[in-house]
Amino acid sequence: QVQLVESGGGLVQAGDSLRLSCAASGRTFSTQSMGWFRRAPGKEREFVASITWNLGTTYYTDSVKGRFIISRDKSKNTMYLQMDNLKPEDTAVYYCYREERSSRNWGQGTQVTVSS
Repeated sequence: QVQLVESGGGLVQAGDSLRLSCAASGRTFSTQSMGWFRRAPGKEREFVASITWNLGTTYYTDSVKGRFIISRDKSKNTMYLQMDNLKPEDTAVYYCYREERSSRNWGQGTQVTVSS
């Protein structure tokens, strides 16, 4: 079993920064990648960013490129999402996931609210 615990969400103003964390515990030795999705009110779930666990290769959706940075600390089994220059359209519940072969584990979600 793998558990994912997110933290770092909150209420900020446009232009501010937040750092989300996702800590994995349990049977994590086969992690292939981790990443973030988000779901804004009234919208479908959207891919935000991901990182391959071994090489650290990163991927971003276009709307966050240049503002968000995904990283991981393998020694802590923790992934981070540094979010800078936040915009109101970034308001959503952010969910982290961990991928192993064809399966995914999900965190409980953390709310990010950006006021204009």
